[in-house]
Order: sequence, then structure tokens, then C-alpha cells
Amino acid sequence: MLKKKLNREILLALGDKYRIFILFAGVFLFMSVFAPRFFNVWNLTTIMRTMSMNATVAIGFTIILICGQLDLSIGTIITFAGVIGLGLKEYLGYGGSVPLAIAAGGIIGLVNGLLVARAKINSFIVTLGMMIILQGAIYTVTKGTTIAVSTPDAFAVSDWLSHMIIPLVTPRVIISIVLVVAVSLFMTRTRIGRNFYMVGGNRQTAWLAGINTDLYTIMAFVISGLMAAVGGVFFAMEGAAATLNLGDTSLMYIISATIIGGTAMSGGKGGVFRTFMAIFMLDVLYNGIILLGLGNEVKIFIAGVILASVVLYEAYAVYKHEKVVGQRAELLKELESGRIT
Repeated sequence: MLKKKLNREILLALGDKYRIFILFAGVFLFMSVFAPRFFNVWNLTTIMRTMSMNATVAIGFTIILICGQLDLSIGTIITFAGVIGLGLKEYLGYGGSVPLAIAAGGIIGLVNGLLVARAKINSFIVTLGMMIILQGAIYTVTKGTTIAVSTPDAFAVSDWLSHMIIPLVTPRVIISIVLVVAVSLFMTRTRIGRNFYMVGGNRQTAWLAGINTDLYTIMAFVISGLMAAVGGVFFAMEGAAATLNLGDTSLMYIISATIIGGTAMSGGKGGVFRTFMAIFMLDVLYNGIILLGLGNEVKIFIAGVILASVVLYEAYAVYKHEKVVGQRAELLKELESGRIT
């Protein structure tokens, strides 16, 4: 009996640890078999290009969630950075406008972080307010119109960013993958990166251990702003246009992918690479649904079912874990054998 219970616990732990890879393999295999024209170089390259912006943005959001915070402003930062990057291109060139757009994202993140860490305002309220402010700023700057560039050098940059270097890989995809790998290693292999987990897991314990919890919270928001700006400005550069709804759909998409990837909303648990795999899985799913001829409502329904299933599974895993906290296996074995009454 005890052995079976331990085996169930081991399987539950393994399932929780590798669930996103299992989900990805299942979805990819299903679409490869049943979705017409799915498994070919051009379609898979399209999927990689589509996912690259959200994969970049999700890096920062994952760190935010690991710290036990929330950033609702990432979608508007995407659009804001795209507008700045393309809007100032005429005056500064990409060499000046792109760094400025990325810096603007970092400054927005800094403001969010200071309000959360120093003013002790809930991150939901702070970032919701920032989202509304940025929306107003975007419409004021653009006068409600799309910003597009049509110069030869802009088209050259656009073509370069979307050019397939090798199968599945374009320069923008490379930028996203390099950032994902670099930040993933930083979070898991460095003391500073691991401290983010400590802050999110138990803020008081982290403080008692000598970690400046406010500083790490601010750093998380700055990274989130920077990554959202990088994703937005490069996406706008590839399309040579910054629309007013550039990042509108990204927020819920990234939240879903981050949770599906295993990052706990309570903080202290998760990983950038797992979020990347979750975004990849969702894009494979959405692409396959389109190729199967199904509507957008089916895509939303299936994504919702996956998210709900993962949330329920996580709740069950937490319940099982808390149920056995403090139990001693050797005493349970003796109890089952009848030696303890």
C-alpha cells in the first residue's frame, strides 16, 4: 500500500515537472498527423516567427510571476515601444530610435517596480493604471493612426529580420532564442537569479536571509519592461509598421502560456524555458486549428480547456503535497503493518 502511494507521488511529481514537454509532444504529434500542410518547413518557420515576439515578452513576465507579482502593462509596452521605435526612426534612424524604445520599456518597468516595492501598492493596481496611461499616450502620439515606414533601409531591415537563414530560423527568431537561453541560465545558474525564486517563494524568509527584496522586485519589473519593449520594437521593425493593437492579444496569451508552463501565480516556482515551450505549444495548436479549418472560437475553447486542466492539476498537486507535509514514511509503514496502534 505504501509502495503504491509512493509510486503515485513520484508519478505526480514527474508529471508536474515535465507536463509542458508532454503537452507539446502530444499537440505537435497530433497536428503532424491530422492537420494538412502542417509538417513542412515553411509552415513551421511561420510558427517560429509568430511565437518569437511573445516568447521574448514572456521572459520578463515569467520573472515577474516567479517573484509573486503581476504585470498587466506588458501588452501596452509592446505597442508603445513599437510606436517609439518606428515613430522616431525618421529623426534618429534605427540606431537611435530602437535603443530609446527599449530604454522606455525599462523606465516604465522601473516606475512600476518603485510603486510596488517602495509605495507598497498592489502590482495589479499599479500595472493596470500604467496600462491605461500608456493607452492614452499611444493614441495621443499617433492620433489614432498606424505608424508605418516605407524607406528603402526600413524595408531592408524588415527583409533581413524575416529572412530564413536556415530552416525554421530567422534573425528575429535567433534573437528570441538567445534571450530565452541566456535568461534561463541566469535564473538557474547564478545566485542573483536564484534569489528571485526565494523572494517569490517566501518574501520574509528571503529578507531574513539578507536579500534586498524590494530591489529584486524592482529588477523584475525593469526586466519585464525591457523584454516587452524588445519584443514590440523588433516585431514592428519586421512588419515596418506599428499598429495600435500590436500588443492587445499578448497579455492573456502570455499569462496562459506562463501558467501552463508551470510558473505558479503564488511565486517561487517556474522557468523561462518552460514558458517558451508553452508558447511554442500554443502556437502549434493555433496553427493546426487553422489548417484543420476550425474557427477562432474553437481555438479559444481548446486553449481555455488546457489552461483550466493545468490549473486544476496544479491545485490537486498542491493539495496532495500539503496532505503529506510532516508525515514520516517509516512511521506510516509501521502503522500499516499494525505495529503502531
